[in-house]
Amino acid sequence: MPCYVDPSIHPFGRMVMCHLWADTEAELMAMVDKIGVARKWVQRPPKASWLHFDIAKSKRALAVAAGAIQTDRYGPLEHTSRLEGRTEMLMKIEALRSRRRDEVNDNIEEHQ
Repeated sequence: MPCYVDPSIHPFGRMVMCHLWADTEAELMAMVDKIGVARKWVQRPPKASWLHFDIAKSKRALAVAAGAIQTDRYGPLEHTSRLEGRTEMLMKIEALRSRRRDEVNDNIEEHQ
């Protein structure tokens, strides 16, 4: 069940939310059923950019324990770009990730 969660932090009242999405709607609904999120909270086009749920951080932990894959901040954009066949955007995302890895490695080397 390939479902994904990102590290985003979106305040909503007293909660802190992140995104949960999947490759298919069936997989997404199976995950929310498993972690106790009501299906009525689904976010879907045209009101949202892509099919997903905004979930509380506590539900994120449950999703990860249930097998959700943790992504970086580019995960949602990568997902929608893949669905839309936007290969140029996928290449840009990979370049951004590569640059970030290089910066982290440089930082580590500086402190050794």
